[in-house]
Amino acid sequence: MKKILIYTGFLLALMSFRFQGDVDGIVNAFKTADATQVGSFFDDYVDIKLLDKDEVKNIGRNQATLTLKAFFAENGIKGFEKVSEREIGNTMYLAGKLLDGGKGHNITILLKLKDGKRQIITLRIS
Repeated sequence: MKKILIYTGFLLALMSFRFQGDVDGIVNAFKTADATQVGSFFDDYVDIKLLDKDEVKNIGRNQATLTLKAFFAENGIKGFEKVSEREIGNTMYLAGKLLDGGKGHNITILLKLKDGKRQIITLRIS
């Protein structure tokens, strides 16, 4: 019985590192302003809201990546600074600031756990 509890505890600890690794990968992709790398963390369909534009719902992964890449280029995005992180069940929220050499842009990212890894399902930039 003791071995089962130790084994279960070890697996849970290992899984938490895996999920945190997904979050670290997402944060690093935003820090390097690499839209293609960020896109690799998108779910199959994503909701995106960019600055003064209307929200686009259920946009495909490839189109969402191209949209984000265009936004980064148009606004001179150079990096990212994480402000907060909150997890509720299988959902996680990341909030931060996209850095552009000026005041920056606030960003909120909603992630869900799917097939054992965290994927971006909503991206809002204001």
